[in-house]
Parts: sequence; structure tokens; C-alpha cells
Amino acid sequence: MASQDSQSVKDENVVWHPHAVTRADREKQHGHLGAVLWFTGLSGSGKSTVAGALEQALHALGVSTYLLDGDNVRHGLCSDLGFTDDDRRENIRRVGEVAKLMVDAGQVVLTAFISPHRAERDMVRELLQEGQFIEVFVDTPLSVCEARDPKGLYKKARAGELKNFTGIDSEYQPPQAPDVHLEGEQLVTHLVPQLLDVMRRRGIINP
Repeated sequence: MASQDSQSVKDENVVWHPHAVTRADREKQHGHLGAVLWFTGLSGSGKSTVAGALEQALHALGVSTYLLDGDNVRHGLCSDLGFTDDDRRENIRRVGEVAKLMVDAGQVVLTAFISPHRAERDMVRELLQEGQFIEVFVDTPLSVCEARDPKGLYKKARAGELKNFTGIDSEYQPPQAPDVHLEGEQLVTHLVPQLLDVMRRRGIINP
């Protein structure tokens, strides 16, 4: 393991290299702004479903998108992390840094992560410029999420077979003032137009 002194020297020698092609250039080529729509909510709330449906709608409009899904990211980028609070924090930090790079590439990034703690979501917001981070709270009651239980995780958590499961034995901190508040029991066909409207009003995509 590197010593604290060698780590400091390493940090001092790492300098951000600006490129001739800017984010504004890339956004102009794409025909829309780069932004992150950060979907948060309990497991089974419908985050991934809504994010996926929105990506399809944006793709049909010619918008350059990428969907970062919690399970998919843990297959590679975050495969070394568990579900302790520290690991969850590092998981979100990594995803936030990836999302920031994609926004610099002029893309609309959709993320579907439980991201249970406000501090981590605020950390990602602070990585981005004003207006580039849109927190979308998919607000679905725990009872509904548990009844859906698409992966059988609530059943395992209730049986004590799955520890640190959000909503059961691990805390979820709902957004206090989300940019978009969706009622997760509504049909996806009702939710996607709401999100498109927000993106148009914010000037991210064209009317």
C-alpha cells in the first residue's frame, strides 16, 4: 500500500488535461444539452422501468442517451463492492464520476440506483454544474414494493437471508426536495411524459 506521502506526490502530479473539443461543441453536435436524471427509490419502486421507458422515448427523439443501472454497474465497475454503508457510498461516488464524464460528452445520462442516503446523492449533484443534475424520486410505498418484489429480495430480507437490505434493515432517506416527484404506482405511460416535459422546460431537449 502506498504511503500517505507518496500518495500526496502522486496527486500533485495528476493534472486535468483540457481538450480542444468542448462540452458545448459536443452538445451542439448532439442537438441537446448533457444532463443526469438520477432516479432514486426503494427496490421495486419502478426506477429501472421508468428510466428504461424514458430512454426509449428519448432515443426515438434522436437524443443521445445512456442508462446506468445499479445491477449492471455491479457486474463490472463496482463488482468489488458489497452493501455496507461505506461500499454503497463508494458505489455512488464511482457512478457519479462516470456520469460526469458522460455529461461532458454531451449525453443525457439516466441512472437507476436506490442510492439510499441524501449525502451521496448531494455529492453527485455537486460534481455537476448547475442544472445538470435532476433528482427524480420514484415514490412508491414500501408495501407496494414488497408486494411486487420482482427479484424476490424482500422475501429473502424478511427471512433473514439478506442483510443490509434497504427498507427492511437498512435506512432509506427519501429526497426532501426532489427536482421531480413521481408517484410510483402510476402507469409508466403517465410518468414518461412528465419527465419529457421537465426536460423541455429546462431546455435540455428541444420542444
